[in-house]
Order: sequence, then structure tokens, then C-alpha cells
Amino acid sequence: MSRESENFEKARDYAFLLLKFRLRSADELAKRLKHKKFPEETTKRVISFLKEKRFIDDTLFAKAWLDSRLKKSLGLRRIRQELKLKGVDKEIVEEQINNIKSYSETETVSEIAKERLIKLRGIEQRSAKAKVYGYLIRRGFAPEIVVDTLNQLCR
Repeated sequence: MSRESENFEKARDYAFLLLKFRLRSADELAKRLKHKKFPEETTKRVISFLKEKRFIDDTLFAKAWLDSRLKKSLGLRRIRQELKLKGVDKEIVEEQINNIKSYSETETVSEIAKERLIKLRGIEQRSAKAKVYGYLIRRGFAPEIVVDTLNQLCR
């Protein structure tokens, strides 16, 4: 067996090991293979092989990531940022976000804000509002939606 085919098999096996735990983007896998010091040509061959055999698909990955993050009540800004860091193409991300039908960021912000404000009932309203605002921004919700919702709830 040649050195090149041995490298390919090792890299492919490592990629399969990673994919066993969760779906990954092509860029994410390429970075992991590079980190393991596999030659660039081998990495390209493995990524190409995995795409060809449909073990990796950035569209499918983005959809699955989006679904799992929405279940954790995260905002679209944060999800976009996470997918960007995972190396998913911006067009794929926007396409998947536009495909979500039953998600309303305003409703989600409103529900979370109500729950948080109830928990913070004992403290001054301005302070409670600031804490809830910070919490929602860290979760990736749009500042304008958060501000509008908090102003409505605190009237």
C-alpha cells in the first residue's frame, strides 16, 4: 500500500469517527484533518469522497444545526454566527433560515422575557429589564426586537 493511500485511509477513518458523534460541515472536517497534520491533498480527497458518498452535506448540516439551536431558544443572529464559524456558506445559511416557517423570534423573545421578568420580580424594574436584555442579547436575539418586547412588557 502506498503512503498516499495509507494517509487517505487514516484520514477517512478519522473523518468517519468524527461524523459518528454528530454531523459536521465540510470546512469543519477539513480543519480537523489539517489539525491532525494530514497532507492538504489527502484532506481534499477525503472531503471530496465524503461529499460524493453524501456523508457530508453543508445544506443538511445547516438545517440540522438550525433546528437543534432553535429548540434551545437561541436567536437567529447567534445561529448565523455559529454556522459562519463552522464554515457554512452564507447563501446556504440564509436559505435554511428563510425555510423556517413556524418560528417567530418576537414570540420567542416575548416568552423568555416574561419568564425572566417573573423570576426577577423582587428587584427594581430598570435593573430587571437590563438583566433580561443582556440575557436575550447573549442568546443571539436582535436588539431591536428585545428592546421593543421589553418596553411592551414593562408598561
